[in-house]
Amino acid sequence: QVQLAESGGGLAQEGGSLTLSCAASGATWNRNCMGWFRESPGKEREGVARIAHGGTATDYADSVKGRFTISQDISKNTIYLQMSGLKPEDTGVYYCAALHYCSLRIAGAGDIYWGQGIQVTVSS
Repeated sequence: QVQLAESGGGLAQEGGSLTLSCAASGATWNRNCMGWFRESPGKEREGVARIAHGGTATDYADSVKGRFTISQDISKNTIYLQMSGLKPEDTGVYYCAALHYCSLRIAGAGDIYWGQGIQVTVSS
């Protein structure tokens, strides 16, 4: 079992910045990747960014490349998502995820542990 707790969401202006944090605990040793997914109004949950667990390899959705940065602090077992240049279409519930396989596609990630989700709202 893996437990994930997100923090740092909220309201931002278009063009602004927010940083999300996700504290992980439990059996994270058997997770190959950690990631962030989001569920925007009227859309299915989609992958935003992922990072190799304990490593540096990253991958991003095309819609956030150059604006979002995923990172991790191994000593704190915490991952981060730094979001800048925010757009209204970035609005949604953001979920931290512990992935069996390193994929931004939910179907390709194997079994996934999810956080409870945190709201991010970007106003224009």
